[in-house]
Amino acid sequence: MKNKLLPQLFIVYLRYIIGFSFVFASIVKIQGLRFTSTSGELHAINTSWHFFETLYQSGGYWKFIGLGQLIAGLLLMTQRYAKLGAVLFLPIIANIFVITVSYDFRGTPFITGAMFLATILLIIWDWNTFKVLINKPQKIELNNRLENYRIWEVLGFSFFIITLLSKFIISKTILMPLFLCLPLLGIIVGIIGIRKYKRQQTINVNSTT
Repeated sequence: MKNKLLPQLFIVYLRYIIGFSFVFASIVKIQGLRFTSTSGELHAINTSWHFFETLYQSGGYWKFIGLGQLIAGLLLMTQRYAKLGAVLFLPIIANIFVITVSYDFRGTPFITGAMFLATILLIIWDWNTFKVLINKPQKIELNNRLENYRIWEVLGFSFFIITLLSKFIISKTILMPLFLCLPLLGIIVGIIGIRKYKRQQTINVNSTT
């Protein structure tokens, strides 16, 4: 399955999506700003509003959470270091999921739960690498798979830069075209990657006949 086209494409773009979500959410924390638009200081202590306000008022811890999210998201988006990104991402998203379940976040647990399951899927996808941690032999994999192409690294870095820029641009006339670049770049690079992969497959078939 790991050598098939569609599963590889799915994993590549899944890394981009959840990596982007973390990078986008991390910047406001690193800046030392509230995640919500208003203070939750006057809300009941057992509410999500008060919980976020407590994290925000902690100062250094709030920025540390943002930095952790930024690093995990960036590693996933690079594709090259996505395995390490998934390992860092798992405990963070697991913690977020439990928080959204414990507090009244309404429909948010469905989103965080989906991200948690998606991260587990990424761990399973690279289980051949991780299983050495439990003294299981690692199986040698092909390096010419679609997900290993360098073009994905360039796209991931572009996504990261565009995401950072989007947080510092106030004008909607500039912000909207910038966000439209994300799916457009993803489609273009996806087409290039697929064509390259199919050419490689044809070469491999011809070389064995």
